[in-house]
Order: sequence, then C-alpha cells, then structure tokens
Amino acid sequence: MQQIALQDREALAQLYAIYHRRLARFLGRFLRQHEVVQEIVNDTLFIVWQQAGQFRGGSRVSTWIMGIAYRRAMKALRHSASRPALHGMSVSAEQTASDAIEEAEQRELVTRALGSLPPEQRMVLELTYYMGYSCEEIAAIVDCPVNTVKTRMFHARRKMKNLLPELAGWPMA
Repeated sequence: MQQIALQDREALAQLYAIYHRRLARFLGRFLRQHEVVQEIVNDTLFIVWQQAGQFRGGSRVSTWIMGIAYRRAMKALRHSASRPALHGMSVSAEQTASDAIEEAEQRELVTRALGSLPPEQRMVLELTYYMGYSCEEIAAIVDCPVNTVKTRMFHARRKMKNLLPELAGWPMA
C-alpha cells in the first residue's frame, strides 16, 4: 500500500492482478451485468489508487478493499432496476449427469433464496460462506458494528431455512 500511495504504477498492477478476479467473483454474485461488475472492480481499484495513503492498517488490506467494493456494489444495487443474481460454479467432469443435475438444482434453489434476501443480509452470507471472512472483518467491510453483522446473519439464515423448502416445493412440517 505504501508503494501505491507513492503512485507506483507497478505496485498497482500487482495489486490489480491479485484482487481483480477475487472482486469480480464477489461482485458477480450480486450484479447480473458483467459490465457493471467490471466497472465496480475498476472503480474500487481506482479508489485504492487515490486513497492508498489514507490506509492506516487498522484492518487487513483485503478487508479495506472489499469494504470499498461492498459500498460501490450497494450503491449500484440501490440504483439498479434489475434484480441481482448469483452465478453458479462449474461442475466437475468426474460427476455423473444426475449428480450434476441435482447439484445445479440445489445451486438454483440457493441462488433464488439468496436473491430474495435484502442486499445487506445476502452480502453478509456471501462474505462469510463464499469469501471466508469473520464477523469482525465483515463489520469492517460493511462499516457497522459486529453485533449488526451477527443480527443480519441470524435473520438471513432464518429466512433461508424457511425459503429453501418453500422454493423446492417440499411439504412444510
């Protein structure tokens, strides 16, 4: 970050290589349009370029960068007329066709359930389960207290627990 703060273009290129794919995967889970994802990734890294000197090391660099991307994504979601969607992962060649179909159906159910959550709850789940961040790191990323993250997680899990059987057409107990 110190090199980027000194406007070292090579340091920015290295940071870009490290974070571009990670940010694109994270943002792609919420935003349908590839162009919007790429724009937010580039905006995020441009903000890092401009504000690297303001990074004080109070968190990991990745937490700070993800926080910038999170705020840009939330702004895009608020201004977007389209519903964000998650994209599934590719299927291993070793799986049988029926396993692949079942896995795709499960991914679709989870995608639909996550898509129906409020963005703040959905992103907390994504940051935890897909990106591996702790509640403390998520609190830094989304700029809220840890207890707020935990509350969002609680409500999101509860909604998912109710939504998944309903979307799958399973009888409710």
